[in-house]
Amino acid sequence: MSSSCSSFLDEPVLGQENLDTYFQSEEECLKQLAGCYQGIFWDGWWQIAAPNVGFDMATDDLWMGNTTQSQSDWLRMAHYGNPKQDGPLSNYWQYRYKSILRCNIVIEKVATAPISNEDLRKRIIAEAKFLRAFNYFELVKNYGGVPVITGMKLPSEIQGIQRETVEGTYAVIEQDLKDAITDLPLKSEYSSADLGRATQGAAMGYLGKAYLYQGKYKEAFKILGDLINTQEYDLCTNFKDVWSIANNNSIESLFEVQYSSDISYSLGGRLPVFTGSRDDSGWSWGLPTSNLEKAFIDAGDTERLRWTIVKNGDDVPGDDTDEGKDYVISPDKHKSARINRKFYVPHDLRPSPYDSDHNNLNHRLLRYADVLLMYAEAANEEGNDSEARKALKRVRDRVSLPEVTASGKTLRDAIRLERRLELALEFQRLYDIRRWTDDNGKKAICNIMGENGTFVRYNMIESTDEYEITNQKENSNKGITFQENRDLLFPIPNTEVLLSGGSIAQNPNF
Repeated sequence: MSSSCSSFLDEPVLGQENLDTYFQSEEECLKQLAGCYQGIFWDGWWQIAAPNVGFDMATDDLWMGNTTQSQSDWLRMAHYGNPKQDGPLSNYWQYRYKSILRCNIVIEKVATAPISNEDLRKRIIAEAKFLRAFNYFELVKNYGGVPVITGMKLPSEIQGIQRETVEGTYAVIEQDLKDAITDLPLKSEYSSADLGRATQGAAMGYLGKAYLYQGKYKEAFKILGDLINTQEYDLCTNFKDVWSIANNNSIESLFEVQYSSDISYSLGGRLPVFTGSRDDSGWSWGLPTSNLEKAFIDAGDTERLRWTIVKNGDDVPGDDTDEGKDYVISPDKHKSARINRKFYVPHDLRPSPYDSDHNNLNHRLLRYADVLLMYAEAANEEGNDSEARKALKRVRDRVSLPEVTASGKTLRDAIRLERRLELALEFQRLYDIRRWTDDNGKKAICNIMGENGTFVRYNMIESTDEYEITNQKENSNKGITFQENRDLLFPIPNTEVLLSGGSIAQNPNF
């Protein structure tokens, strides 16, 4: 395995072994735990990684993008107009629950395994609880309250199961993360061979995020402040290093998917291909909008724009090969003739073959800039604007933007904008605009999407972008069919509703 993928993932995942006779040694316990980590993104592009891009397509940051192939799988998410309820949404649901089952097995079996190292036993269970919480968090923010299973259950034992409430689902997430915080080491306490495992800091960060998503600002402010005070993390000096292969598992990283470029195994990522230019062996799904580019330009944010969006004809920053010059993103094949620079792998760092599961750019799931901005948001909501400005300043200083001196709602709006610019195309935008309440009492997404939404009006009336206006193979009216009483969540996959015999209720108005 290459150095970008931690050695704990070298072990094969438990396959057909008998669970009644397995878990007899530390090695066996750790092997099954490795399977829980595999469940974060699984081993292909279609189970989890692609739907994550699809969720960002449902925002003002991304188009579906690919205008040479059928877009039917993505229309439900990206354009809010197709009643199709399976495809990527079904894959995402199914594989999150498969991952939860693996975590449940570890939690239950390791608790009684005949191993002598009690500290290791506690840590393995804590890692599995962290990963179980991670999976339920991903489910609740996309579908609302979901069926909660916390043990090894046969299909017959969960027959007739119903959805937990949103509050009930979050309660399970919170408890798992609190348990994990108690027994997980700090990042600095792990050996280099264990780099990439869940840490106490990662659990604290996700607990803060879970609080923030529920509007529990006091609790979020406390736990995120405690996390910052551990001084385990810091910002990378340069924004360009945040998403570079050379900086996998950097000081800014709290949790990321561990990938390898070893050609002998399919343990690498496919997102660079999935989101890349069709003129460069990519598939061009999930392309940045000119609306997002305009947000950077209006903010004077040239540095982050440079490392977030590549436009047709640009020289790709950080790719000094001939292939990175005058880069081609053919307008006829790509809705916006733009691609995501964050997932881009420079040509001299690409494996051969490139269109494969061998790219070793780790996927950053939680990083310190996100922590600082969550802390700033919670502080502002709690009326502590001085702390909010201090955290915001740290993020803006890195890209040479001036200090924000505002207070109250003006500061709130500055923090929200900062999240869009700093975390653009990292699968954060949809959940932010779904949870933020605007001054008119509506969720932010309701003012962005819909017939009178700012994003729809921009594309239908205001935009002068030559690429998006010309290429109508993906209609520029994206979001016009958004319904406030329906589209704050995705539908439960229809197959799951049918298989449950109706005990799993569909979300309203689908």
